[in-house]
Amino acid sequence: MSRLLVSACLMGQKVRYDGQAKTLLHTCLARWNSEGRVVPFCPELAGGLAVPRLPAEIEPEQDGDDVLAGQAKVVDRAGGDVTAAFLAGAAQAVKIAQSRGCSHALLTEASPSCGSSFLYSGHHNGMRRTGFGVTTAALRAAGVAVYAPHQIDALSLDCAW
Repeated sequence: MSRLLVSACLMGQKVRYDGQAKTLLHTCLARWNSEGRVVPFCPELAGGLAVPRLPAEIEPEQDGDDVLAGQAKVVDRAGGDVTAAFLAGAAQAVKIAQSRGCSHALLTEASPSCGSSFLYSGHHNGMRRTGFGVTTAALRAAGVAVYAPHQIDALSLDCAW
Protein backbone atom coordinates (compact mmCIF):
# COMPACT_ATOMS: atom_id res chain seq x y z
CA MET A 1 0.00 0.00 0.00
CA SER A 2 1.29 3.46 -0.87
CA ARG A 3 1.61 5.81 2.04
CA LEU A 4 1.86 9.56 2.56
CA LEU A 5 4.41 11.23 4.84
CA VAL A 6 2.59 14.10 6.60
CA SER A 7 3.91 16.86 8.83
CA ALA A 8 2.88 15.82 12.34
CA CYS A 9 1.61 19.33 13.08
CA LEU A 10 -0.91 19.00 10.22
CA MET A 11 -2.24 15.88 11.97
CA GLY A 12 -2.96 17.87 15.13
CA GLN A 13 0.22 17.05 17.02
CA LYS A 14 1.54 19.98 19.06
CA VAL A 15 5.09 19.83 17.74
CA ARG A 16 5.61 23.27 16.20
CA TYR A 17 8.26 25.62 17.60
CA ASP A 18 5.57 27.40 19.65
CA GLY A 19 4.08 24.18 21.03
CA GLN A 20 1.04 24.40 18.78
CA ALA A 21 -0.40 22.26 15.99
CA LYS A 22 -1.41 23.45 12.53
CA THR A 23 -4.20 20.92 12.06
CA LEU A 24 -5.39 20.43 8.50
CA LEU A 25 -9.02 19.36 8.29
CA HIS A 26 -9.68 17.92 4.85
CA THR A 27 -11.80 14.97 3.77
CA CYS A 28 -8.98 13.41 1.71
CA LEU A 29 -6.55 13.55 4.60
CA ALA A 30 -9.13 12.10 6.99
CA ARG A 31 -9.85 9.25 4.55
CA TRP A 32 -6.16 8.49 3.96
CA ASN A 33 -5.59 8.46 7.71
CA SER A 34 -8.51 6.07 8.28
CA GLU A 35 -7.09 3.80 5.55
CA GLY A 36 -3.74 3.66 7.35
CA ARG A 37 -1.92 5.55 4.59
CA VAL A 38 -0.74 8.52 6.70
CA VAL A 39 2.71 8.48 8.31
CA PRO A 40 2.89 11.50 10.64
CA PHE A 41 6.41 12.82 11.11
CA CYS A 42 8.11 15.92 12.52
CA PRO A 43 11.66 16.32 11.19
CA GLU A 44 12.52 18.98 13.76
CA LEU A 45 11.70 16.66 16.66
CA ALA A 46 13.43 13.77 14.89
CA GLY A 47 16.50 15.99 14.57
CA GLY A 48 16.60 16.49 18.32
CA LEU A 49 14.88 19.86 18.80
CA ALA A 50 12.53 20.39 21.73
CA VAL A 51 8.99 21.76 22.01
CA PRO A 52 8.78 24.65 22.48
CA ARG A 53 11.91 26.00 20.77
CA LEU A 54 13.07 29.26 19.31
CA PRO A 55 11.81 29.88 15.78
CA ALA A 56 14.46 29.18 13.15
CA GLU A 57 14.93 30.31 9.57
CA ILE A 58 17.23 29.47 6.68
CA GLU A 59 19.70 32.25 5.97
CA PRO A 60 18.47 34.98 3.59
CA GLU A 61 18.48 34.17 -0.12
CA GLN A 62 19.18 30.48 0.59
CA ASP A 63 16.99 27.38 0.60
CA GLY A 64 16.97 23.73 1.60
CA ASP A 65 19.25 22.68 -1.26
CA ASP A 66 21.85 25.18 -0.06
CA VAL A 67 21.65 23.80 3.48
CA LEU A 68 22.02 20.21 2.19
CA ALA A 69 25.07 21.31 0.18
CA GLY A 70 26.68 22.89 3.25
CA GLN A 71 26.40 26.37 1.74
CA ALA A 72 23.80 27.79 4.16
CA LYS A 73 22.76 27.49 7.78
CA VAL A 74 19.52 27.35 9.72
CA VAL A 75 19.67 29.92 12.50
CA ASP A 76 17.31 30.42 15.43
CA ARG A 77 16.04 33.81 16.54
CA ALA A 78 18.86 34.14 19.11
CA GLY A 79 21.49 33.52 16.42
CA GLY A 80 22.14 29.90 17.32
CA ASP A 81 23.16 27.56 14.51
CA VAL A 82 20.63 24.69 14.47
CA THR A 83 21.62 23.37 11.05
CA ALA A 84 22.73 19.97 12.34
CA ALA A 85 19.30 19.26 13.82
CA PHE A 86 17.57 20.21 10.57
CA LEU A 87 19.92 18.01 8.53
CA ALA A 88 19.41 15.08 10.91
CA GLY A 89 15.64 15.48 10.76
CA ALA A 90 15.69 15.64 6.96
CA ALA A 91 17.77 12.46 6.80
CA GLN A 92 15.30 10.72 9.12
CA ALA A 93 12.38 11.89 6.96
CA VAL A 94 13.96 10.28 3.89
CA LYS A 95 14.66 7.09 5.82
CA ILE A 96 11.06 6.90 7.12
CA ALA A 97 9.59 7.71 3.71
CA GLN A 98 11.63 4.98 2.06
CA SER A 99 11.04 2.37 4.74
CA ARG A 100 7.28 3.02 4.94
CA GLY A 101 6.63 3.25 1.19
CA CYS A 102 5.83 6.96 1.06
CA SER A 103 5.98 8.14 -2.54
CA HIS A 104 4.36 11.48 -1.62
CA ALA A 105 4.57 13.93 1.27
CA LEU A 106 2.19 16.61 2.55
CA LEU A 107 4.24 19.15 4.49
CA THR A 108 3.37 22.38 6.26
CA GLU A 109 4.30 25.60 4.51
CA ALA A 110 6.88 28.26 5.55
CA SER A 111 8.85 25.94 7.84
CA PRO A 112 12.64 25.80 7.40
CA SER A 113 12.15 22.02 7.37
CA CYS A 114 8.89 21.46 5.56
CA GLY A 115 8.18 24.57 3.49
CA SER A 116 7.69 23.56 -0.15
CA SER A 117 6.98 26.83 -1.94
CA PHE A 118 7.75 29.59 0.55
CA LEU A 119 9.84 30.25 3.65
CA TYR A 120 10.35 33.09 6.06
CA SER A 121 12.90 35.66 4.92
CA GLY A 122 15.82 34.56 7.08
CA HIS A 123 15.81 37.89 8.93
CA HIS A 124 13.27 36.82 11.62
CA ASN A 125 11.06 39.75 10.60
CA GLY A 126 7.87 37.85 9.67
CA MET A 127 8.32 38.44 5.95
CA ARG A 128 7.99 35.52 3.53
CA ARG A 129 9.84 34.66 0.34
CA THR A 130 9.85 31.96 -2.30
CA GLY A 131 11.84 28.91 -1.28
CA PHE A 132 11.73 25.47 0.30
CA GLY A 133 13.01 23.80 3.44
CA VAL A 134 15.67 21.25 4.23
CA THR A 135 13.35 18.24 4.56
CA THR A 136 11.52 19.16 1.37
CA ALA A 137 14.85 19.36 -0.48
CA ALA A 138 15.99 15.99 0.89
CA LEU A 139 12.69 14.25 0.09
CA ARG A 140 12.61 15.66 -3.45
CA ALA A 141 16.20 14.51 -3.99
CA ALA A 142 15.09 11.03 -2.91
CA GLY A 143 12.23 11.03 -5.43
CA VAL A 144 9.36 11.83 -3.05
CA ALA A 145 6.78 14.27 -4.44
CA VAL A 146 6.18 17.04 -1.90
CA TYR A 147 2.93 19.01 -1.60
CA ALA A 148 1.81 21.92 0.58
CA PRO A 149 -1.60 21.99 2.31
CA HIS A 150 -3.05 24.33 -0.34
CA GLN A 151 -2.14 21.68 -2.95
CA ILE A 152 -4.04 18.80 -1.34
CA ASP A 153 -6.55 18.56 -4.19
CA ALA A 154 -3.70 18.16 -6.69
CA LEU A 155 -2.11 15.61 -4.35
CA SER A 156 -5.39 13.68 -4.32
CA LEU A 157 -5.40 13.52 -8.11
CA ASP A 158 -1.72 12.57 -8.25
CA CYS A 159 -2.08 9.76 -5.71
CA ALA A 160 -5.26 8.30 -7.24
CA TRP A 161 -5.82 6.07 -4.22
